[in-house]
Amino acid sequence: MLRTATNSAFRSLTAFQTRALSVSAVRMSEGATGGVRSGGEAQGDAFNKREKANEDYYVRQKEREKLTALKTKLAEQRKHLDELDKHIDELTKDQGGEKN
Repeated sequence: MLRTATNSAFRSLTAFQTRALSVSAVRMSEGATGGVRSGGEAQGDAFNKREKANEDYYVRQKEREKLTALKTKLAEQRKHLDELDKHIDELTKDQGGEKN
């Protein structure tokens, strides 16, 4: 009786181990690493196209903000240079000598 109980338990244990191993095995095709695809299929994927478009839009928007800030700073610098030129002209007019 003990022998039959042991044999049936051993058989069920080995069957369980075999099934568990066969189920848990991960099968992948050649080159299927789960990473980002490059070229070919990735270019045709609508999600990838939309994501790229959103990233490009964000970059263009940030560049536009930087360009606007540079333009305003340049205008301020030009205004300051004009004020300095006027100040230099006023100082040279008050001095004697050659007529300016």
